Amino acid sequence: MRYKIKKETKPTLPTFGKYKAVAVHNQTISSDQILKEAAQNNPLSKGAFIAAASRLAEVINRHLREGDKVRLQDWGLMKLEIESMKVDDPKDFRATKHIRGVRLHFLPESYEGTQALYEGITFEKDKI
Repeated sequence: MRYKIKKETKPTLPTFGKYKAVAVHNQTISSDQILKEAAQNNPLSKGAFIAAASRLAEVINRHLREGDKVRLQDWGLMKLEIESMKVDDPKDFRATKHIRGVRLHFLPESYEGTQALYEGITFEKDKI
């Protein structure tokens, strides 16, 4: 995994002005490419993979929007979390005013303290 060093620019953070490593992302892989790779050397056709993946996405998204956590075996747990401003008194809280958005949180599957998703990652500083 490649990284670059970046200065923290948010003045409100206690780490303002300090430097940190951030991941360098090369490209965005499309669902079509994922399906093409998954269909290789598999008895299911690309069309069958597309249909199954589309239906899977529909079901997962519905459950997430309904407030459920979704655990996918050998991959991890997904859940939606609310990003909101803080108020001094709960009676003052208004969803339309104080909720800034929703974020997807993904927690990789863990077996006996190790997470297969992270196995074998090495770090290399980006040349740029």
